[in-house]
Amino acid sequence: MNEGDKNKVLLFMLDVSETAKVFWWKFFDWLAVISWSYLVFVSFLAMIIGGILGLGALIPLLAFGSFMIKSLAGGKRRAELAASDAATRADVEALERRVLEAEMATLQAQIEPHFLFNTLALIGQLIETDPHQASIVHTHLIKYLRAALPQIREQGGGKLGQQLALSRAYLNIMQARMQERLSYQIECPAALEHVAFPSMMIQTLVENAIKHGLEPKTDGGHINIIARQGEAEIQVEVSDNGIGFDLHADDGIGLSNIRERLKVLYGLKASLVVEVPETGGAKLTLHIPETSR
Repeated sequence: MNEGDKNKVLLFMLDVSETAKVFWWKFFDWLAVISWSYLVFVSFLAMIIGGILGLGALIPLLAFGSFMIKSLAGGKRRAELAASDAATRADVEALERRVLEAEMATLQAQIEPHFLFNTLALIGQLIETDPHQASIVHTHLIKYLRAALPQIREQGGGKLGQQLALSRAYLNIMQARMQERLSYQIECPAALEHVAFPSMMIQTLVENAIKHGLEPKTDGGHINIIARQGEAEIQVEVSDNGIGFDLHADDGIGLSNIRERLKVLYGLKASLVVEVPETGGAKLTLHIPETSR
């Protein structure tokens, strides 16, 4: 046998060895996770088939070996597999969270270009007609940017007080644009201002209320933001008396994004509840599990 043939034989033996190793560990993992009753059933069925095929004592020997392996090492292997699955799920959830927060950072980095351009255009117009009001809007824009930019750097984190400050600055600017067509009120106990709260969610609800509730309404309306302490959770309600909300319609991009973020960040512990009050308008409430102050 020449050197080339020896190498082929060696490579073939290595392939056989690797294949056998893979099958062995698959068989070992299968033994670890199946129930004893299922193993007894499979062993009994295999012995019947082995008897028909004339395999003699081979099948009973394999069955006995399987019982021994499961008894001696099955529990440990099952625990290892469970730990591996848990670690994999944790890695996937962490990756989903990082991807989602990266997407939010990108969205926040844009800071609604149309909103900024419109605000700058409004300031330019007011400089000609009402310099004092232009100065006020300019101040509100600075406050808005000061509240928004740190959230971009933190990529999704923040405090409830920061989120409300962002919405307050935004609403002040929108008031300058809509004038008497928009009024608002924000209520938040001082004790809740330093509670951890995901960024841009309240702001998204406020923008949604203006865009879909108040701007289409001839005489505008009122927005109410109320933060309250719930049972092991923080509740933030954003309501308006606009044209209303169609509960049968699909969520828009903003609400869908909020629901997805809540799912990734908190699982089933958080929710966004949409209601249509009897008096009209819409009421959307964020339920966020309380973490730290």
